[in-house]
Amino acid sequence: MPTETVQDAAPQGGILQTAVTPERVDKISAAAYRIRHHALNMGEVQGQGYVGQALGAADMLATVYGDQLNFHAEDPHWEGRDRFLLSTGHYAIGHYAALAEAGIIPVGELETYGSDDSRLPMSGMSTYTPGMEISGGSLGHGLTIAVGMALGLRYQGSSARVFNFLSDGELDEGSTWEAAMGAHHHQLGNLTAMVDINALQADGKTDTVLRTEPVTEKWESFGWYTQRVDGNDVGALLAAFDNAAAQAAAVGRPSVILCDTKVGRGVPLLEDREKAHFMRIEEHEWQICREQLTAGYEGKASA
Repeated sequence: MPTETVQDAAPQGGILQTAVTPERVDKISAAAYRIRHHALNMGEVQGQGYVGQALGAADMLATVYGDQLNFHAEDPHWEGRDRFLLSTGHYAIGHYAALAEAGIIPVGELETYGSDDSRLPMSGMSTYTPGMEISGGSLGHGLTIAVGMALGLRYQGSSARVFNFLSDGELDEGSTWEAAMGAHHHQLGNLTAMVDINALQADGKTDTVLRTEPVTEKWESFGWYTQRVDGNDVGALLAAFDNAAAQAAAVGRPSVILCDTKVGRGVPLLEDREKAHFMRIEEHEWQICREQLTAGYEGKASA
């Protein structure tokens, strides 16, 4: 079976090549904490934004940038780099935090988020930001671009991989499934998609806007090597990405990692906020959010 769930145990079939050690988990957990902290600081600049998505996806972003991607921080356009495509342009606040954590942009520059003449606009644009491969906006385009990019890299004889970050709302778009079918047809083993399944989109809960379940079986039926994990469990994410890396080849099955996450993860004040897609956070709440984030992280670290 091409589908595996890796929340609870090491996957079967001898696919896992790299041990998920406590050291790896601790390293990525610390990076995810800093990404969340950066996102809160950026959000405070505007007083609002897509902060909940950044908090929810921080573990995914930390795992990719801190453990999986091959890149040169000092040369974001290095030809041999792995490509990370942020299909969901409104997640840019989280991506900028990850780029800063990776050393691609200065941490101090995060203070300019969303400001006039900033390289960090509220929606990701490749023409402005180092390390931003594509401009995100209308959903459903990222995977199509990723398919073309992965195919092009194969033709060039490159060993680079392509990673595409999607949201569960993008699964509403027909172009996403056309791209998924194309990736299987071309046997793009150098392509890994990750889907942030936070069950929320602009118009409401995902299952009330357009029900996509059973999403695991859908990807599997399109011929992808499919895993579904707790996207806020760093150990599970590391195992899943290790499995995808072991599958990677110039010709082979594309991989998808379906990540169940929680909007606002790590900040209890925001986790259950009713209007969570685009959050407006009161001036006095930002410091409370940071304190809750730090208390939760330090509590887990000392456990």
